[in-house]
Amino acid sequence: MPHLPASSALQRFRVVDLTQVRAGPTACRQLADWGADVIQVQMPEHMRGDDTLGGQDGSDYQYTHRNKRSITLNLKEEEGVATLKRLIANADVVVENFRPDVKFRLGIDYETLAEDNPGLVYASISGFGQSGPLARRPGFDQIAQGMGGLMSVTGLPGDGPVRVGIPIADLCAGIFAAQGILVALLEREASGRGQWLHTSLLEAMVYMMDFQTSRYLIDGEVGTQAGNFHPTSIPTGVYKARDGYINIAVFGSKIWERFCHILGAPEWIEDARYHDKASRSVNRDALNAEIDRRLAAHDRNHWIEQFNAGGVACGLISDMREVFEEPQIQHLGMVKHVVSPRLGPQRLVGQPMQLERTPSTIARAAPRRGEHTEEVLGELGIGPDDLARMKATGVY
Repeated sequence: MPHLPASSALQRFRVVDLTQVRAGPTACRQLADWGADVIQVQMPEHMRGDDTLGGQDGSDYQYTHRNKRSITLNLKEEEGVATLKRLIANADVVVENFRPDVKFRLGIDYETLAEDNPGLVYASISGFGQSGPLARRPGFDQIAQGMGGLMSVTGLPGDGPVRVGIPIADLCAGIFAAQGILVALLEREASGRGQWLHTSLLEAMVYMMDFQTSRYLIDGEVGTQAGNFHPTSIPTGVYKARDGYINIAVFGSKIWERFCHILGAPEWIEDARYHDKASRSVNRDALNAEIDRRLAAHDRNHWIEQFNAGGVACGLISDMREVFEEPQIQHLGMVKHVVSPRLGPQRLVGQPMQLERTPSTIARAAPRRGEHTEEVLGELGIGPDDLARMKATGVY
C-alpha cells in the first residue's frame, strides 16, 4: 500500500525516520499524524537487538508508530547505507537520534547529505546536545528530569526528589524537534535551503521548567518541592472533600474573594493572615487546614459544581479509566479508532489540536518491522531481481 496520509496538511512531505526509543519516534509521529509520508528505517529482524517500547505488538509501540511505513536496511553494509542515501536524496526531512558521532562515521550527517539534497531539513535529537563536555553521554528521560531541575521541585517537601509519571523530557524533546522541523520547512519556502536543527532531552527539560527558570535567573530564587500545592499562588492545589480529593486553583484577588464566599468564609477576605497573596503564602499551612475542614462538609461533586459556577477553577483528580469516561473528553473526540491487520481494532489518542479544514486522523496502525521495504524501495526504482539479491545478502 502506498503512502496513506492521515491528513492533507503535510502530505507533500517525505520524512525519513532513523530514530528509536521515544523522543525521535514522537517527533516523527507528530509529522505522520498531520499527513507526512514518514518512512521508519529499522535494522533487519535478525539484527534488531532488544525491542523497545515493550515490543512491536505492545500498546506503547502501537501508539508511537501509527501512521508510518517501515522498512529495514542494514546500515552495517555499504549497500544498505547507499540505499538509505538514495532514499534521502528525494526526502524533505531526516530525523535521527544516534550518538552524535555515529552519523559522521556512517556518512549520513547533514553536510554530506545536503550536497545532493540542499533542501534537506535534518533534525538531530540527543541526550545532552551535539557538542560540549556531555555530548557523548548516553541520555535517558529520568536523567534529564534530574539534571534539568524538574525532580528538585516535584514531590512532597522532605520526601526527596520525585520523577514525573510520564517520560516528559523525551516527549518534549520530540515535540520541540517536530516544531523545529516545521519552522525549518517554512523558512525553506523563502530561502530554498534546508538546514540542520538539533535539540536534546536536557535542553527540552530546562525549557519546560518555565517560571522556575525566571524565578532563578531574574529573581535569584531557587525553587523547592511544594508537593501538591502551587509554589507561589495560594490556595492552589489538592484539597480533600468528604469523599475524596479535588484540585482547586485560586489566582488573583477577585477569585480569592469568590472562593471565600463559596466556602462560607467571607471573613477571610479581611483576615490579616489571608487578605493578600504574601500573607497567604506565609500562612499557607493554617489556611490549607481550614480549607480542608470546610470542604469535609460535602462531596467532591458538590464543590466542583459550586466553585466552577462561581468562576473558581476546580476539578476531579482522575485515573486513566475516569479520564476516558469524562463526557468532555468524549465530546472532544480525542480517542481515534484504527484496525491493525494483525492485532485487530485499536483505540488510540489522537492529536490534541484540531485543524478544522485539514484534520488529523489515524489512517494506519503501526507497521511491523520492514512491512513496506519492498514497496518503498520499489518506489526508488529498484527492481524485483535487485530486491531479491539485497534480501539474500542481508542488505534489508
